[in-house]
Amino acid sequence: MSIIKISTALHLGKQNMKMPGLFVRSMSITAEPKQQSDIKPKTGILMLNMGGPINTDKVPEYLLRIMTDRDMIQLPVQSQLGPWIAKRRTPDVQKKYAEIGGGSPILKWTNIQGELLCKQLDKVSPDTAPHKHYVAFRYTDPLTEDTLQQIEEDGVEHTIIFSQYPQYSCATTGSSFNAIYKYYRQKQLPKNMKWSIIDRWATHPLLVKTFAERIRAELVQFPSDIRNDVLILFSAHSLPLKAVNRGDAYPSEVGATVALVMQELNHCNPHSLVWQSKVGPLPWLAPFTDDAIKGYVKQGKKNFILVPIAFVNEHIETLHELDIEYCHELAQEVGVERIRRAAAPNDHALFIDAMTDIVTTHMRSDQPIKPKFLTRCPHCVNENCARSKDWYAQICKV
Repeated sequence: MSIIKISTALHLGKQNMKMPGLFVRSMSITAEPKQQSDIKPKTGILMLNMGGPINTDKVPEYLLRIMTDRDMIQLPVQSQLGPWIAKRRTPDVQKKYAEIGGGSPILKWTNIQGELLCKQLDKVSPDTAPHKHYVAFRYTDPLTEDTLQQIEEDGVEHTIIFSQYPQYSCATTGSSFNAIYKYYRQKQLPKNMKWSIIDRWATHPLLVKTFAERIRAELVQFPSDIRNDVLILFSAHSLPLKAVNRGDAYPSEVGATVALVMQELNHCNPHSLVWQSKVGPLPWLAPFTDDAIKGYVKQGKKNFILVPIAFVNEHIETLHELDIEYCHELAQEVGVERIRRAAAPNDHALFIDAMTDIVTTHMRSDQPIKPKFLTRCPHCVNENCARSKDWYAQICKV
């Protein structure tokens, strides 16, 4: 195995570390965006995501919220078992966050994306300006309920709920939408506010081009004589098979993104869709990313690019699981020669253009909500989901 010095190791807070292969990310660093003005926004872009703790002290409450959310995970006697699991996992998760700099950068990246998005929206859609982005995280600050209160206080005329998960899953996007419903279940909706929804955008052409550009940036770093043989592993967060069998759309939507990205790349390399971040003993969607790397090495494949195909910004699952656990530790263990990880979309210009086009197209359409969003999984057993979708159908009427 070749051992090459790493040129950037921002996630470890160190420099010139020796690692197997060439483990470097092409990552543009943008200055923190300026605060938006105090001008009353006409259109609010509510950016939904799971979020991540900004420091290790926030990890316990972050895990507690995840482990007690039945939209995210279903456990027997969840009110007791959930807190116990959260407490047990806290030290290990805190250690992982410490190893990537002490906290998650997802809030930083979401704010950068939101600022750049609204700056472009103000230019291309002056009729709906001023635009202001709002971040609504599911399990950590800024929490959904606090952000909704801020939107009300700002007197926004039109709130566009914009999921930051390109591919829809009941456990992620669905949970965030249900949280909004729960907030207003016993509360008056803001008067004279229009609501609309962007719930999925897995096949948007500019999103596809963004991933393709990220991959090309890594491919050129491989020697020309092996470049065409580099195996591209598209890695997405896995899902329990129980959810897949209920009819969750996530696996098919992730697959659609992968297919279009490879089409954009003219099928230049071998590729595979793999799954990461399994939690607990129940069966999950496979093959798992680490097992796939082991399996391909046994088949003689020694050069890889990992692509976080379901994440739009850097966080624990890219910076620790992919970068440290797989690109460093596992690669060294199994004899990988070269392994690189494509950066998440982050602030790539094409990605900001994608978001801008998604929002402007949505605002110009006569469909504030899509029929697919209102359609439950064929074997859905979550009555809260049914009530939530009925509620959205009412508040998003034309």
